[in-house]
Amino acid sequence: MKFRPCIDIHNGRVKQIVGASLRDKGDEAVDNFVSENGGGYYAEMFRKRNLTGGHIILLNPADSPWYEATRKQALDALAAWPDGMQLGGGVNAENAEAWLDAGASHVIVTSYAFAGGIINYGHLEALKKAVGSEHVVLDVSCRKKEADSDRFFIVTDRWQKFTDVELSVATLNELADYCDEFLIHAADVEGRQNGIEDGVVKILGDYAGRSNNYTGKSCTYAGGVHTLDDISRINRLGEGRLDVTVGSALEIFGGTMTLDEVIAACKA
Repeated sequence: MKFRPCIDIHNGRVKQIVGASLRDKGDEAVDNFVSENGGGYYAEMFRKRNLTGGHIILLNPADSPWYEATRKQALDALAAWPDGMQLGGGVNAENAEAWLDAGASHVIVTSYAFAGGIINYGHLEALKKAVGSEHVVLDVSCRKKEADSDRFFIVTDRWQKFTDVELSVATLNELADYCDEFLIHAADVEGRQNGIEDGVVKILGDYAGRSNNYTGKSCTYAGGVHTLDDISRINRLGEGRLDVTVGSALEIFGGTMTLDEVIAACKA
């Protein structure tokens, strides 16, 4: 298991938010933590520890009055560690190469890949042609449509819109030709620090550990991690093949767990 760091940027500030609270209208979100430091500060911190493969996420849409301030923070982070982190938020076939040129190792794509609420193969092919699947991370973050359901559906537009695409082993296998990795936020528990979404982790474990059609694509789980026991649980359910992101629970983002003890737990 590998620890993947994160830098979430909203309204021009590095933040940790409650994922399901994010709204484009008014650029609203429930904040868990708002940093006095910028994206470059955190990227440098992660660079010094050689924490590769983390993600920088722009949480404002391109038409937001806050977008340019958010974009600047992302560019500062990429400049602090060229080719060290991935970049997501409003990425499409037209702008993907520019983000790679700015220092991203990969671009992270959700809404463009699932435009119209389905798997948009035309967009996926265009993205693959523009930058190559080896530079693409597909974000298949998901939520339950019904609270008592055990089914999770991919969500777009900063986790606000449901698609008709269910997260499953079959879906991951179907998408694997178009990406180098998968990133999965369990959006209903993101930022709540109340524990992980077992159902999502089990699906990823089935894909990475037991599926006969496993493609070997790395999967990074994010959402709800707040103790070292959560990390151990992800490692067990994912059969040691899942990577993990920890946000709000980290001391550097206002939580209680130190970065070094989380890194050590992921290596255990």
